[in-house]
Amino acid sequence: MGRPLRPRGKLLQEDARRHHRSLLLQQLFREGPASRADLARSTGLTRVTTSDLIGELVADGLVEELGAPAEARVGKPPTLVGLAADATHIVGIDLSNDDRMTGAVVNLLGQVRARHEVAIDGATGQDAVDLVHRLAAELIALTDRPVLGIGVGSPGVVGADGTVIDAPNLAWADTPLSASLAQAFDLPVFVANDANTAVLGEHTFGQTGTGGLMVLRVGTGVGAGLVLEGSLLHGHRGAAGEIGHVVVDPDGERCACGRTGCLETLVAVPRLRRRLAEGAANGEDADEVLTRVGEQLGAALAPVVGTLNLQELVLSGPQELLDGPLREAADRVIRSRTMPVSGEGLVVRASTLGEDVVLVGAAVLVLAGQLGVS
Repeated sequence: MGRPLRPRGKLLQEDARRHHRSLLLQQLFREGPASRADLARSTGLTRVTTSDLIGELVADGLVEELGAPAEARVGKPPTLVGLAADATHIVGIDLSNDDRMTGAVVNLLGQVRARHEVAIDGATGQDAVDLVHRLAAELIALTDRPVLGIGVGSPGVVGADGTVIDAPNLAWADTPLSASLAQAFDLPVFVANDANTAVLGEHTFGQTGTGGLMVLRVGTGVGAGLVLEGSLLHGHRGAAGEIGHVVVDPDGERCACGRTGCLETLVAVPRLRRRLAEGAANGEDADEVLTRVGEQLGAALAPVVGTLNLQELVLSGPQELLDGPLREAADRVIRSRTMPVSGEGLVVRASTLGEDVVLVGAAVLVLAGQLGVS
């Protein structure tokens, strides 16, 4: 299942101090400002340890003292502490679009402080890597705060070390993207599949429930990220969620991966826009085209929803394409092809984070990797 997304209790381990810092940061991240005494109670750490670590975090600039709470109490009021959201910034990069690479400067609470993008103009291979480097450099120049790290959501299969094992649309194979960025900028770099990055963003900053979550990321390609019981599902070689290259129509179109009729040939944004254009040329209503694609998508996703008993299925991509007839048709077909217990309570919706979901998820990669929070 992979590592838990957040620390859940005291552990006996060599880096106990780092873990205890993460416990405190996670509590402030999730619950907001609190007193040192409240933090000690909620994390199970001693008051002495809590006070010592909070002092260290204040000195590091990650936590700030906010004064006494507004409500009156008998005796000396406690001093609240909270996360210093803009003490340091994160560079998030989204490579999932078909025509541009987008990036943002994000603070510790997932708020976008600056944006920038570069046109892809057909760049692949090393040219595409160079574009990522250029975008990262231009984003770093947009902030006057220390940069905690760089997070990247990339299409394709991405290894645990940030190597892009296979991204056909960018012509990347065993491309050490994380290593090259880390060497160029001397910063921590975290690279993950864009759908996995999106599900981290939705899980951390979106309006999600407590059950299983699947985010279907639709861009240049199609992929899915899954969070089950609080953990990101990685799978063998990190390829969990590669549903875009499951064949759904053996008589369909040729896919960039070399197969015929992959789900990506049906739903990926460039293909979907082309289908709409062809439909319009033939006098077909756009809603009809989107409904037909949604029905095929629902048929492909129904076994996944039924097998994992998901609570939420989130469609992430251009809302004008996904959040309407396509989503409604997929929802209807999934419910018709699964047991009632699977459909009960199932929510099929668009991402609450819109087009920022991968950018914000890229920031979560850095938050989790550097501070242990998500």
